[in-house]
Amino acid sequence: MGLRHNLPQIVVINNDGTMAADTGRYAGMDRYECRKALVQDLKEKDFLAKIDEHAHSVGHCQRCRTVVEPLVSKQWFVDMKPLAKPAIEAVQSGRIAFVPERFTKIYLNWLENIRDWCISRQIWWGHRIPAWYCDCGEVIVSKTDITECPKCGGQVKQDPDVLDTWFSSALWPFSTMGWPEDTAELKQFYPTSVLVTGYDIIFFWVARMIFMGLEFQKEIPFHKVFIHGLVRDSEGRKMSKSLGNGIDPLEVVEKYGADTLRFTLITGNTPGNDMRFYWERVESSRNFANKIWNASRFVLMNLEGFDPAAKAGTYTLADRWILSRYAKTIAEVTANLEAYELGEAARKLYEFIWNEYCDWYIETAKARLYNKEDAESRATAQYVLWHVLKGTLELLHPFMPFITEAIWQHLPHSGVSIVTAAWPASQVEFIDEAAEAQMTILMDTIKAIRNMRSEVNVPPGRKSEVILQVSDEWRQVFADNSDYLKTLAAAQPEIGSVIAEKPENAMTAVVSGVEVYLPLKGLIDVEKETARLKKEFDALDKELSRITGKLANAGFVAKAPAEVIEKERAKERECRDKQTAINERLTYLANL
Repeated sequence: MGLRHNLPQIVVINNDGTMAADTGRYAGMDRYECRKALVQDLKEKDFLAKIDEHAHSVGHCQRCRTVVEPLVSKQWFVDMKPLAKPAIEAVQSGRIAFVPERFTKIYLNWLENIRDWCISRQIWWGHRIPAWYCDCGEVIVSKTDITECPKCGGQVKQDPDVLDTWFSSALWPFSTMGWPEDTAELKQFYPTSVLVTGYDIIFFWVARMIFMGLEFQKEIPFHKVFIHGLVRDSEGRKMSKSLGNGIDPLEVVEKYGADTLRFTLITGNTPGNDMRFYWERVESSRNFANKIWNASRFVLMNLEGFDPAAKAGTYTLADRWILSRYAKTIAEVTANLEAYELGEAARKLYEFIWNEYCDWYIETAKARLYNKEDAESRATAQYVLWHVLKGTLELLHPFMPFITEAIWQHLPHSGVSIVTAAWPASQVEFIDEAAEAQMTILMDTIKAIRNMRSEVNVPPGRKSEVILQVSDEWRQVFADNSDYLKTLAAAQPEIGSVIAEKPENAMTAVVSGVEVYLPLKGLIDVEKETARLKKEFDALDKELSRITGKLANAGFVAKAPAEVIEKERAKERECRDKQTAINERLTYLANL
């Protein structure tokens, strides 16, 4: 406001917080006492029209918590207009691009409204300002240290201030590689490809690196600026020492491993957006690492006699399916990474490894691995297991470098390290839409059978008769691949295109193109299952009584936090839903 109205800049407060000598009767007063006295004087002289309360931000020192007062002082500044112009042009011309693009506005808005940059700081640590003073009044700024005044030959004293932290940081892209010498490292790595940083330091650091690079190297420091969000606590608050909500990454690494922490921070994250840190997600990533480790150990235990150079035999439907899914995963993950969609790339790898390779393909391959009589089929299963696992580890390596390296080293491979292994090449020739469609309907059918067996508690090892009414389109697929139903669903399938009479006392499920019937006669002990369900119903009754009693307690409802009350109500709904399902099952069993 003072600058806007051309008011003189007068220092009225001393460094110790007392009022300066030229403040008249207020001289020597503490700043807070002065304010009270000033208001009182205005009242007494009838100069005070009114007093209004205003809420506004007041800066406080983060160490001693006292109010920070503005103070006019002599500082070193950099003239920013000449530096800002080429930095603006570099982005507007497209030589430097922000990802996501929306952060370009923040960058340009700051530079287009730039003010001169105060680069001196009164702190103990940092690069000293390269300025020296002589008693003769000479001020010398020099690239090299000096000991005497070039004008009078007298002794000089260096400015005690240090450079602003961001001034030093802005030199990072080239000063770390031998600048101002024209080193081999500088030629090799300047400019670099991508800068990865948070949106909160776009103008503090990113802009400064750009205009410093253009000024001293006459070239942009990087081509892309990939902006990520901040990691906040589970309540969405910024982590800080004052709140005590910080997460020490070393503690997470100690308990769960570095790969787990890395994968947690990458998944569920979109470029430029903040993410919340949940311990449950860390545990989920830990479980994923365990899944990879256990699946890989199974494969390694079953590679006896395997020769990766040998030609694979005839691929089964499951082989063609997983090779097709793997080929698509390579293409999708590569495209996601090139678009800086790291979270999406990690999600696709998670789903492919866990849901498709581990949960389905390994299970389909077990029968062939254990069949020592059919050497060709066993060798083909070994090849597909090895080929897909090795390539998937290479895709996953940027996200989880340690576990992937450890497993890759035990697999048949060429090269010293997974770090230098080639990125898996596109495998368009393996994409097989027909195999994917056929395997999908088989898997859906298997899941339907498993769900029905689970509902009536059929023991996992007990085979069950299953009747399938299959459309003409899929009948041959089921006939040729009925072994998958036998091994993965513990089913004895009877496959037909038309069923003259629907089976009595059978559970039913419908999958696209298939009707699945699970006859219950002789499969379960109706009396035993009825008793089990009634016992479960009674246990739910007791839990419901506890919950409803709690919610009926006026004291509890008045004092408990809203989230605790909502949790209890959710439990109540869940119990009632379970009782409804049990009643339906009891009615069904009564009619068998």
